[in-house]
Amino acid sequence: MAKSEGKTSPAEFIDQVRSEGRKVVWPTREETVRTAIFVFIMMLILSLFFLGVDTLFSTVVRWLLTLA
Repeated sequence: MAKSEGKTSPAEFIDQVRSEGRKVVWPTREETVRTAIFVFIMMLILSLFFLGVDTLFSTVVRWLLTLA
């Protein structure tokens, strides 16, 4: 841990970065594929939802403009 009263030297900073880098746990290939599939499915669901909401609002606005 760095001293609170002084600055960290570049060498000490590099050592700290390496130390933190060793703690990184990368996902496995299976986890990455599973997450990518989940993101793709959620993207499809949300895009269909927002398409429906946009279509509904568009229809309501057109109907309101015909009344004016």
